[in-house]
Amino acid sequence: MIERLPRSHRYCVTATGLRAALFFTRSYTRVMRSGLAYALPGHRAVDAPLKRCFNHVEKEIQVWTNRAELAA
Repeated sequence: MIERLPRSHRYCVTATGLRAALFFTRSYTRVMRSGLAYALPGHRAVDAPLKRCFNHVEKEIQVWTNRAELAA
């Protein structure tokens, strides 16, 4: 990913490192950011499977939190 420059305390990004950085940046931008946006609370109009799953998890966490408060 990086290599040390001879006789110095500096490093340089290798060609492989640059390609990997670009791959992960583009993957995040195209896949993760757009996909996870549907699961965020601000997208109420979107009814996607991922959104429904996150809503279910959120409701279950609230149920468990309420039970814990009653037990305490």
